[in-house]
Amino acid sequence: ALRDACGFVRTVLFSPHHFNTCSRLLLWGELVVTLAAIWIVPYTEIDWKAYMQEVEGFLNGTWDYTQLKGDTGPLVYPAGFVYIYSALYYVTGRGSNLRLAQYIFAGLYLFNLATVLTLYNRVAKALQLPTFLLVFLGCTAYRVHSIFVLRLFNDPVAICLLYVAVLLFVSNHWTFGCLVYSLAVSIKMNVLLYSPGLLVLLLLAHGWHGTLPRLLLCAAVQVILGAPFLLTNLPGYVARSFDLGRQFLYQWTVNWRCLPEWLFLHRGFHASLLLLHIVVLLAFATKHWARGAGFRRFLQWKSEGKLQKQDILWVLFTSNFIGICFARSLHYQFYVWYFHTLPLLVWSSTLPAALKVLVLVLVEVCWNTYPSTVTSSLVLHAAHAVLLCALWRKPRASTKDQ
Repeated sequence: ALRDACGFVRTVLFSPHHFNTCSRLLLWGELVVTLAAIWIVPYTEIDWKAYMQEVEGFLNGTWDYTQLKGDTGPLVYPAGFVYIYSALYYVTGRGSNLRLAQYIFAGLYLFNLATVLTLYNRVAKALQLPTFLLVFLGCTAYRVHSIFVLRLFNDPVAICLLYVAVLLFVSNHWTFGCLVYSLAVSIKMNVLLYSPGLLVLLLLAHGWHGTLPRLLLCAAVQVILGAPFLLTNLPGYVARSFDLGRQFLYQWTVNWRCLPEWLFLHRGFHASLLLLHIVVLLAFATKHWARGAGFRRFLQWKSEGKLQKQDILWVLFTSNFIGICFARSLHYQFYVWYFHTLPLLVWSSTLPAALKVLVLVLVEVCWNTYPSTVTSSLVLHAAHAVLLCALWRKPRASTKDQ
């Protein structure tokens, strides 16, 4: 009987066949954990008050983006952020009802997790994902719980919409997916890290003929949402909401604590990271995403028809991960940018099973080291480098459903 019990436990933990059932159990467990976090752990004020001050200016009739600001500085997010947090401003009594705001973000956390688990269940059997990976999607998510319900950052809102868009893509609803994707970009522009991979997927699935209208749709969403601000002060809105040259504070960096502050702030260092980012993206696009077609055939791509779900996820998640690897700075709330993608990326890599688990553990430890140290920064880069190299060595995937 003991042998049978051990065999059953082993099957549950290492087989993808129980992934769906255990996902549902995890979701119920996360409901309890998230509520407990709200009731037990004190809320920490970081940006919520500033968010409310920024949208209050808009609600009072100020449509010039350069005039919208809070205690932490000027408003630096696109228009979608203003509308979402304006709604939260009213619902929470001008931002004063923090407990209600936490419950709203708890619901957002559970909805986001349910969306992510749906994505994983769609590819669990194809990628032979072991059920114990669910531990890394929920049970180890101390920092992620904090970002959602104890800090109320805007990153979770953007990421939640992003995963809804990804779910639409794997469901072959590309037009609606592009609409939701652009809405996510309108909350925070880090979602643009997915755009190189998305462009390749659109070309593969629809060719240029079908890609261009969807790109125009994405652009139209940004114009429509930003219209009041664009008409008031176009240069001011673009400069503030999509400020690619924004300077980050050294005191909050998680990934570059290993550098002296003068180098961290140096424009030459930023340019080098951008160049590396572009080079690695092109390398992955030509070797993996385009099935080895090479750069010369980018403009010759024709529609490949319906793509495999696991290929869609792999391309999008690697596109984002490459951006993470070469980011000028990662702050603690940025962990949600790629937390839920890591288990799939790690398990689809060429790493041995033990090293896969080690990479996930090390990344989690580094993000939970506060304040960041030289050691935690170096270990995080090492884990990223190991995973990036393993993804590069991955055999080329097919692109059509069989």
